[in-house]
Amino acid sequence: MIYLCGLAVFLVAVLMLYELFDQARPAISRFGFGFLTSRTWDPVKENFGILPIIYGTIASSVVALVIAVPVSVGAAIFVTDVAPGWMRAPVAFLIELLAAIPSIVYGLWGLFVLVPFVRDPVQKFLGGHFSFIPLFDGPQFGIGLLAAGIVLAIMILPIITSISRDVLLAVPSTQREAMLALGATRWEATSRAVIPYARSGIVGGVILGLGRAIGETMAVTLVIGNGFKISASLFQPSHTIASTIASEFSEAPSELYRSALIEAGLVLLLIALLVNIGARLLVWRIVHAPARARE
Repeated sequence: MIYLCGLAVFLVAVLMLYELFDQARPAISRFGFGFLTSRTWDPVKENFGILPIIYGTIASSVVALVIAVPVSVGAAIFVTDVAPGWMRAPVAFLIELLAAIPSIVYGLWGLFVLVPFVRDPVQKFLGGHFSFIPLFDGPQFGIGLLAAGIVLAIMILPIITSISRDVLLAVPSTQREAMLALGATRWEATSRAVIPYARSGIVGGVILGLGRAIGETMAVTLVIGNGFKISASLFQPSHTIASTIASEFSEAPSELYRSALIEAGLVLLLIALLVNIGARLLVWRIVHAPARARE
């Protein structure tokens, strides 16, 4: 029975891939590899290409990582090495509590609170002082890649922080003690001994956060806007694969339209699988590194 339970998990994943591939077959046969490289998404003429929404997915996730990684790693270091003992458990609990908030709540908060703040003063300041940089050029709507990236950063922060904290706690105390015995300060011991030792595990946590950001749907749908184009500006509205499926699937009138959306979902699933496999390998590396070192 235990073997069957373990096998069932594998079968669910295989059946999911098969069903998505089967339902996406009309679009695969019609568009081929051009489905991934075309910039046209025209439901009226039934001409579909997902390069702009692949770009939106990657761009919003990268913005989220740029914002979330320094804050997450800093919070993990604070909880494990800097904060007094009485403060560590409450801070860790509050960080993990962010992971329990539903994504639709993040989306509503982003739409009514974050978007006005991003429009003025954030975009107003960036556009007024750094408009010569393509990233901060263009009309200041509030909604767009920047707002989506900030919402995603808040959503993946507890994931990266929790994994980084666990990895930092797994670092042998002898690493810290050796540096302190050599006369290093607490920060020098953390930056030169603890963080390099835990680097692979922290990277694994970052990649798991990236997987969450790539697949997020409702929160991004509410704040990213509606733009099927590739633009260097973070102020421009865009779309992700997940937000496109969520906003258009119920209105798809034809079989080819639905098949194209399902093929987009298949592409998203494959990207998420690759990201999570990479994260698992990195986490496995950090877990088994002490054993290999002892050998």
